[in-house]
Amino acid sequence: MTEELRRGRASLAFAFLVQGVTFALLVTRIPAIQDRYGISDGLLPVFLAAVPILAGVGSVGTEQLVKRVPPSAVLRWSQPAVLLSLLGVGAGDALWHVAVALGVFGLSVGALDASMNMLGVSLQRAYGRSIMLGFHAAYSLGGIVGASLAWAGAHWDLALFASYLPAVVVLLPVALVGSRWYVDAAGEGEGPGLGGEGSSGGVVFKLLLPLCLVMSFAYIGDSTVSNWSAKYLQDVLGSSEEVSTVPYNVYMVMTLVGRGLGDLGVRRFGAVAVVRAGSVVAALGFAVVAVAPGAWVGIAGFTVLGLGLCVIVPQTFAAAGRLFPGASDAAVARLNVFNYVGFLIGSPLVGAIGDAWNYRGAMLVPMVLVLVTLLYARSFAPEADRYGDGHERPRTADVGRGSIGL
Repeated sequence: MTEELRRGRASLAFAFLVQGVTFALLVTRIPAIQDRYGISDGLLPVFLAAVPILAGVGSVGTEQLVKRVPPSAVLRWSQPAVLLSLLGVGAGDALWHVAVALGVFGLSVGALDASMNMLGVSLQRAYGRSIMLGFHAAYSLGGIVGASLAWAGAHWDLALFASYLPAVVVLLPVALVGSRWYVDAAGEGEGPGLGGEGSSGGVVFKLLLPLCLVMSFAYIGDSTVSNWSAKYLQDVLGSSEEVSTVPYNVYMVMTLVGRGLGDLGVRRFGAVAVVRAGSVVAALGFAVVAVAPGAWVGIAGFTVLGLGLCVIVPQTFAAAGRLFPGASDAAVARLNVFNYVGFLIGSPLVGAIGDAWNYRGAMLVPMVLVLVTLLYARSFAPEADRYGDGHERPRTADVGRGSIGL
């Protein structure tokens, strides 16, 4: 293991952490953003939907862009754009200001997510063992830090700009310095640092489709927490703004715990069993949230929900990596689009059902969709190792071949 790879791993982990902080600072202050710009409840779902649409565009564009420049270059410049657009969300005073800031945020976050995961795929291949859960554990840790900063901002009644500025001032220069050590590990059979795969050839969408559906279902659930947990606690369960920042924080804590233990679970029981267990636990969490009599029971539901959902997405990327080890950049970019499809569907769907019926009933929709994942669980077994008894036997050749986790 070379020092170059170790530095690349550390710098990429920090990029994941920074993105976790940034995203949490945005989504946990949605009620404050809505109040600052006078965004109506009817218009809020439009703003929430615009971000994943533009992020999907950014992800698709990144698939084409990395044919010309390495993923490290895309990540190096997309992360500062995300941070600055977050600051823009807090700096404006007119509706069009926040619209522009969120538009830039969406486009740049799509490029950032895709390029981060491309680098993670190639680094894992170079390492020859699973390291992606560690990257995404760093993202969860960043989410905890960001949600805690958001709680402090709400507690001290800070303006959005004042709440965002310290994080951006600290993280932006450090992220730029850390980007010097990104490693574009090469495709199979080549040495590290020679460039990513970039090619879109070899990705058969029919084979990828079950994983795309699972990705969408998981992110419908995740977007429900990200975009609606704070509002749900305030408007439905009667909490204060300060307490409304807690669900996303505990959700991220449990994703950190789940990702920390997830590799052990996969090694011991296999990916199929872990995905099935995660789906059931996540559905239980949504059920608790839907029937919660008060804020703290609702927070408990979001806590259980985080422990279940966090294991599904990593294994979805891992399965895609096993399917297309020779075209991992393209597979990552295309599967990543369904991250945003889930957000695009989830945010307006929960909002529409909440407005037309009630928000408790709206929580049952992602619960059912997460349970549908059980129908596709067999897709997570290693190729040619799927048995009628549901067991799987990991192969040495499959270790580190383009699998990633979120």
